[in-house]
Amino acid sequence: MNIKEKSMTNYIDGFVHPVPRTYIDEYKKVAEKVADIWKEYGAIAYFEFVGDDLSLEGTKSFIDTVNVKEDEEIVFGWVVFPSKEIRDLANKKVPEDPRMAEIVAPLTNPEKLIFDANRMVYGGFKPLVQSNE
Repeated sequence: MNIKEKSMTNYIDGFVHPVPRTYIDEYKKVAEKVADIWKEYGAIAYFEFVGDDLSLEGTKSFIDTVNVKEDEEIVFGWVVFPSKEIRDLANKKVPEDPRMAEIVAPLTNPEKLIFDANRMVYGGFKPLVQSNE
């Protein structure tokens, strides 16, 4: 099996959500810890990016999709797994990991809500096209 064939077996979870601009650094610190936990449970890569150029004429933007507010940034991320089976297992185990509650607590505090899952767009994706060369 060559590299292209092997990499096309990967499965990803993708997500988009807003984060208040003033809390982006705090969110980043939490995301870095969360990334390590996902990797312990089988993820082979974890990425999060902050929106920069978010509109293209004639298309619906992430801004529209998550109803971003003036003081928010859009975070777009994805987690790469070697297979859907490993992803499914990780999606069961990560939320049960006792470290997650403590790590994520600052983001979900109702008095200073940094992450609102109700405004997150999420999905799992199987391979279609990959071009690395």
